[in-house]
Amino acid sequence: MDKLVPITNAEVIGDHELRLTFADGAVGDVAFDDAEWHGVFEPLRDPRRFARVRVEHGTVVWPDDGLDMAPEPLYAQASERQVRSARIPA
Repeated sequence: MDKLVPITNAEVIGDHELRLTFADGAVGDVAFDDAEWHGVFEPLRDPRRFARVRVEHGTVVWPDDGLDMAPEPLYAQASERQVRSARIPA
């Protein structure tokens, strides 16, 4: 089971790439390829639309499209391309 760590910030760093900051201090990059833009997510194929991402309730959302993504798999993907490690609890 993937770890549930809320997302606290999302920065667009490419046409379909986000730099995500998590509540535990971890920061990592997540790239989405065109194969992921099917069904309800198809509008996000447009980089301008993708760039409208926001963080709400601990995950990334595209409010104009009524879309969100679960933070657990995003945390796992961001962990593979870490910019900064999670804080280690004292």
